[in-house]
Amino acid sequence: MSEIPDRVPTPCPSCSPDLETVHEVLTEGGGTLTVRCSECSHVHKVQPDRESEVTLDVVVSQGGESFTANVTTPEGEMIEVGDEFILETEEVLSTVRVTSVELDGQKRVEEAPADEIETVWTREVDNVGVNVTVHPQDGSKDDSRSITVHVPGDYEFEVGAVESFGDDEFEIDAFVVRGDADGYRRDRFDVEGDTAFAKDVKRVYAYDEQSSAWSAW
Repeated sequence: MSEIPDRVPTPCPSCSPDLETVHEVLTEGGGTLTVRCSECSHVHKVQPDRESEVTLDVVVSQGGESFTANVTTPEGEMIEVGDEFILETEEVLSTVRVTSVELDGQKRVEEAPADEIETVWTREVDNVGVNVTVHPQDGSKDDSRSITVHVPGDYEFEVGAVESFGDDEFEIDAFVVRGDADGYRRDRFDVEGDTAFAKDVKRVYAYDEQSSAWSAW
């Protein structure tokens, strides 16, 4: 919903009933504003102009599962892949990121005004699961294994850093960022010191730090 400004232009019934003057907004309540004319200090109530709003269906991917919620937004607001917003429902309060915008006829686009959108597809980014491919220290790809680590969305991964999660300890060799991640120069990073937030990472590649040879048995 649109925020109410500190000042609004509106006719003053006391000094300028046919012309707009600047009014200071004093209070808001009951769908009206109490305002004071800057010309004559007359206090009166006005009906604020509000932008028309639409209700959007939002599908949220959360920990391998998904659910649908609804949000209300100005009809002309642009919704774009990569946008983040706080979703508050009776069941959940979390930050989500737009992963896809769906129009009528199941057409997917990168962005669209809210009044043209059928469904907004999102994923939770407050807490995320990141897939990690762990190679043995000898570099043998045949014995690689895949694990999933669960971290806050703003947890930072760094190439060259050693990470420990439970019984797993590994050194990060590279990572690939998601297509909806913004602000990255490329998709894959493998230079020591490169960093990315967990919510932006699609997969981490690492070398096992616990042993040079290990087995699933």
